[in-house]
Parts: sequence; structure tokens; C-alpha cells
Amino acid sequence: EIRRIENKTTRQVTFTKRRNGLLKKAYELSLLCDAEVALVIFSGGGRLFEFSSSSCMYKILERYRTCNYNSTEATPPAENEINYQEYLKLKTRLEYLQSSQRNILGEDLGPLSMRELEQIENQIDISLKHIRTRKNKVLLDELYDQKSKVMMNNELQIILTLYCMLLLLIYNSKLMFYRSKSCWIKTKT
Repeated sequence: EIRRIENKTTRQVTFTKRRNGLLKKAYELSLLCDAEVALVIFSGGGRLFEFSSSSCMYKILERYRTCNYNSTEATPPAENEINYQEYLKLKTRLEYLQSSQRNILGEDLGPLSMRELEQIENQIDISLKHIRTRKNKVLLDELYDQKSKVMMNNELQIILTLYCMLLLLIYNSKLMFYRSKSCWIKTKT
């Protein structure tokens, strides 16, 4: 009997293994039988996983939507068709971006070809170069700021030292003046 797994960790591990198996089977079905396959999976946490045998899931979904199965299936009214088409395009774009993000993070790499893996690797290399360039610029800016602060502190220290020397000089001259004046006064009397 198949039933829900109660332990959350075990359920997540099972989901990951079965999801990967299902994606692999979808890939094999499309490859072996030349079938158009679109697979959409949402995890218990709401995360999207998808596979499309063609380059555009939108085409497969549109084909599915327009398929008539001889039923009284409702199709969107003509005035809503443009909005619906835009919705499908945006949804497909979102799925593509989410899939790309997962691939860049090293997830769901199983069904990718060598060419696609190399493209992802190149994207990561380019991103890493941009990140390093920005990091180096920030570090240089911080270093320049620190150097400027040190120079300002050194200049301030020099000014304060000169000011103290000036005060000491003034104090000594007044002291000498008073001594000489007091000597002069004593000798005069």
C-alpha cells in the first residue's frame, strides 16, 4: 500500500530520488520514442521542477491546451486570448528562469547535454569574473578610504604637535620674559 511518508526528512529524500527518476524517465521517453514530453512537478514546499523535450515548453503546453479530445472543454474567449497568450509566455519564461537558476546552483543537471553544461559553466565563469572585479573595486575603495583617514590622522597629529610646540615656546618665552623682568626689577631697586 502506498501512502504519505510521515517523516519530513525521509519524505524530502524520497521526493528528490523519485523526482530525479521521473525526470530521467521523461527524458528517456522523449529520446527513445521521439515523443514530445512536458513534465511539471511542484514539491510539497511549492518549488517548481520541470522538463521539456523540446526547446520550448510553451509549444507543448499550447499544443496540450488546444487539443480537443472530443469533449466540451471550454476554451478561453477570443477577447481573453491575448492575455492568455501573454500569461503562457510569462509562465514559460518564469519556468525557464527558475530552471536556469537551479542549473546554475548545480541542481537538476541530469537531463542536460554536454553543450548545455558547458554553457552553464561559461555563465558561472563570467559571473565569477564580474563578482571578483566588483569585490576588488570595493576592496580598493575601502583601502583608499583607510589610507585617506590615516593620512588625515597623521596630518592632524603633526598639526597638534606643532601647536603644542608653539604653546610650549610661548610659555617658555613668557616665563623668560617674567624672569628677566623680575631680575630687572630686583636689580633696579
